[in-house]
Amino acid sequence: MAIIEKTYPSQKGTITHYTITNASGASVTLSTLGAGIVSVIVPDKDGNMADVALGYKDAASWIADGPCMGKIPGRFANRIARGHFTLDGKEYTLAINNGPNALHGGLEGFMNQIWDARTVGENKVVMVYCSEDGEEGYPGNLVATAEYTWSEDNKLTLRLSATTDAPTVINLTNHAYFNLDGENSGSVLDHELKLNASRWLPTDETQIPTGERAPVAGTPMDFTEFKTIGRDINADFEALKIGKGYDHCWLVDDYNKGNLKEVAELRAPRSGRRLIVESTQPGMQIYTGNWLAGCPESISGGEYKDYDGVAIECQAFPDGPNKPDFPSVTLRPGEEYDEIITFKFCN
Repeated sequence: MAIIEKTYPSQKGTITHYTITNASGASVTLSTLGAGIVSVIVPDKDGNMADVALGYKDAASWIADGPCMGKIPGRFANRIARGHFTLDGKEYTLAINNGPNALHGGLEGFMNQIWDARTVGENKVVMVYCSEDGEEGYPGNLVATAEYTWSEDNKLTLRLSATTDAPTVINLTNHAYFNLDGENSGSVLDHELKLNASRWLPTDETQIPTGERAPVAGTPMDFTEFKTIGRDINADFEALKIGKGYDHCWLVDDYNKGNLKEVAELRAPRSGRRLIVESTQPGMQIYTGNWLAGCPESISGGEYKDYDGVAIECQAFPDGPNKPDFPSVTLRPGEEYDEIITFKFCN
């Protein structure tokens, strides 16, 4: 295993990329900007290497990009209704940056900060971000840690942890977009997806969960068996019309807090690549890149179009701070937030 470090200037300061390469030549590149995934280069069924993670040509293009490409959003990933929540009887107001709602921690959320690389080992990079009390409206000084490990069998493990000195809310994930035929190969609508999820969260027209846990059976939301992402994406189904495709949270079946289990599998018939996702989180937001067009120049020098990548964002439920019957998203002093996501690439 080998690791290479490169630095890039930006208006935020110096961005550092770390590329970890295993014995087979497969590699992952990580960035201190947003503790993000820049690229994942893995073989197809014939042994041909390609980058399967969407990314940008310029390291600084990741700053304040609309897609939140490959980064860790926070302090609360996904949406909070009306940018408002109450914790222990105290009301908190957040920036409104997605229609009438707060999204991904605000305009200057974790994804737009340069994290501190504390540990860089043979196959591991550990990055830390210290979020001050009141940052983007959230209470408590919070220390977040992202630990990435790349294995010889092409598994990327992300451990997300955090501590706080005052009660707060937290929801962390990674927002990488994958295209298993290669990041420059066009649409992922022919990829096949299977989810370990028999229920999903219907939303209002602003994509805030109503609180209902609806069965997927008999609807376009059913991915309990492999089907192409594009098969039902244009169905006459209100939820798909709201966001121009899939941008919804599914509930992991038989969820047990702290238990790492397989939650999703994505496969590309053309290249033969497969991605198996495991998580300790209760939900997963599947986003089919419905608004990728117009984002910065791609890492291969092209232009991404809508549906050129799919994000599998393992996380807590959207609007969790306002839904007491959802799994708790509250973190208190003396507790540790500790969640794991793994991405296993195979063929």
